[in-house]
Amino acid sequence: MVIGAGQAGLAAAYHLRRAGYAPDRDFVVLDHSPRPGGAWQFRWPTLTYAKVHGMHALPGMELTGADPRRPSSEVIGAYFDRYEQAFGLRVHRPVSVTAVREAGGTRWAELVGDEGGRLLVETSEGDYAARTLINATGTWDRPFWPRFPGQETFRGRQLHSSAYNGPEGFRDMRVVVVGGGTSAVQQLMEIAPVAAATTWVTRRPPVFREGPFGAEQGRTAVALVEERVRQGLPPRSVVSVTGLPMTEAIRQARESGVLERLPLFERVTSRGVRWRDGRTVEADVILYATGFRAALDHLAPLHLREPGGGIRMDGTRTLRDPRIHLVGYGPSASTIGANRAGRAAVGDLRRLLGTPPRPRALPRPRSAPADTGIAGGLAS
Repeated sequence: MVIGAGQAGLAAAYHLRRAGYAPDRDFVVLDHSPRPGGAWQFRWPTLTYAKVHGMHALPGMELTGADPRRPSSEVIGAYFDRYEQAFGLRVHRPVSVTAVREAGGTRWAELVGDEGGRLLVETSEGDYAARTLINATGTWDRPFWPRFPGQETFRGRQLHSSAYNGPEGFRDMRVVVVGGGTSAVQQLMEIAPVAAATTWVTRRPPVFREGPFGAEQGRTAVALVEERVRQGLPPRSVVSVTGLPMTEAIRQARESGVLERLPLFERVTSRGVRWRDGRTVEADVILYATGFRAALDHLAPLHLREPGGGIRMDGTRTLRDPRIHLVGYGPSASTIGANRAGRAAVGDLRRLLGTPPRPRALPRPRSAPADTGIAGGLAS
């Protein structure tokens, strides 16, 4: 079974299909979101396709001819939709997975009788019995909210960047943006021209990356994330190991003072924020662009986490249960990494399950028009 319909889930489903497994017969794809597009469908409308950094095509079909002025949610959502259709990937949506647990008991007997070694996947459309599981649920459903003393006293509005819907809602307001990632920078640069004042706050000084980000830099970044995963620690954010790309827009924002950064404040007050040295900034809005955590609560019954809070893995396979593969997690939490992880997970599962069916010939579309998603699971 594959759970999740973003880049990683679609890549995994594609490679399952290519290996000879048939959708809805040999594997099932479940997607929590209402339509194709993964987390991209929820991006704010002013994030146009031209502003997207590092969007890699899904395996087997390029995305060409995209209008850079269109919202990325529309462009990539339509591309994912066309991709599902082109390769016959039958995604069940919207379906919520509530729990994955070791099979057993009365409910298991009702599903498959006495055969053991399977997983019971409880979902909003019923229960599934799965021999293996590819989890590609990403992070969108788990926005991270930092906690500060005094947050409950703030008289203004506090929101997470996942709820950001464009700059108009901040017109003539004093805005504090918290966070050092790409979303924080992009949203701050949109808000600054319409706001009365903006303040940028980060935990660590931001690192701006000059020049191209090549294969060697990519391998170094992945190695840093892999080391944390090997230690059983939660993976760090992508920006923490790659830095922020120095685009012309960012360069101009730095020169104008929009990206003048302050260290993290000590507490929130009723009227704004305050630092330890007594400095204060008044605010109408605090926007927390503080990232996300892996959406893995449904796997809690399997006890995969280490004492450090992370999940130790060998490639995409979890060490505590070789039936469970995580794609789009840790070192594969990027669009190109998700593609590779999907292929690797399927190759590993084929060896675990034994002789696969005869590979099927797939249609090979060269590209998908820009105006033209997947979650699933290997169940048998």
